[in-house]
Amino acid sequence: MFAKEFKTTVSQKPVMIGIDSKHDNIIFAIESSCDETAAAIVKNGREVLSNVVASQIKTHIEFGGVVPEVAAREHLEAINLVISQAFEQAGLKGSDITAFAATVGPGLVGSLLVGMNAGKTLALAYDKPFIGVNHLNAHVCANYLNTDLKPPFVALLISGGHTQIIQVKDYFEQNIIGETIDDAIGEAYDKVARLIGLPYPGGVNLDKLAKTGNPFAFKLPEAKLANEYDFSFSGLKTASLQLIQKLKKESDNLPIADIAASFQENVSSVLFRKTKKAAESINAKTIVLAGGVAANSEIRRKFFNLKDEGYNIYAPEMKYCTDNAAMIASCAYFLAGTMDSISVEVFSRM
Repeated sequence: MFAKEFKTTVSQKPVMIGIDSKHDNIIFAIESSCDETAAAIVKNGREVLSNVVASQIKTHIEFGGVVPEVAAREHLEAINLVISQAFEQAGLKGSDITAFAATVGPGLVGSLLVGMNAGKTLALAYDKPFIGVNHLNAHVCANYLNTDLKPPFVALLISGGHTQIIQVKDYFEQNIIGETIDDAIGEAYDKVARLIGLPYPGGVNLDKLAKTGNPFAFKLPEAKLANEYDFSFSGLKTASLQLIQKLKKESDNLPIADIAASFQENVSSVLFRKTKKAAESINAKTIVLAGGVAANSEIRRKFFNLKDEGYNIYAPEMKYCTDNAAMIASCAYFLAGTMDSISVEVFSRM
């Protein structure tokens, strides 16, 4: 049965949430795990009624990356505004909500506390259930928004903090097939972007630059690992650094577009090949992309070309690739990686 009984926070009344709940579920969710303050209202895990995101990119550009203490302060300043805008966009009030949800981890502890406490406060004020959500499961659930996607499928989760190949057996049962043993793919993008002088956010800017370069200009290495579905990007980062140092000695004109394109060809090919092989190993014909790096143009191109081979390929709309609250609400509805206690606490890592 794809439904679960939750209790309201004050009166402890039972509320069924999930596909088999036999009533519409209107979930209000908050996301504040890193540098976006977001609130959204989603009906039955798929229909987005409102989606508000306050980005901190302009704030963190001067630091070249996210500063946790600064991020937490920005969340405090933005949280009430995004909550009120989410209600206004949807044309709903607190009493219309079935349950309130918020990201409880993984992420920056100070930032997570802002969103979680706001979500708990709303749940207590309106006597609704509170649902704590795992941020990683939510990225996968972003693919349910405005689509008809159903398990089973294989998901490639690629973000600033995580790289995983996941077998999604049903809405709340998952199995990790492979994952990174060091840097996440988003970290690797940001580090190489800094090496060639690109501003924060590095991954987005490297992707744009790579489109103008030769993807086969430089041959970069691939790590050999015991588990053929695992990833390692630390050696690639080091090899990129050594290549850049070598090229700087040879010329004052660093071919940054070719370096970017060669790096992107390397990582996109590794991600593509390993994920496809994992899907083949379990006879899965549906593959979904998830996480912020799922917005990358070359990664999307390689995977969507698999449609010609009979695969069903899904990736979130661009606005749902990066951190947002609509995916948190969807995750809460589909009961993927959820925690149902009002006493749940935030956590920084898995």
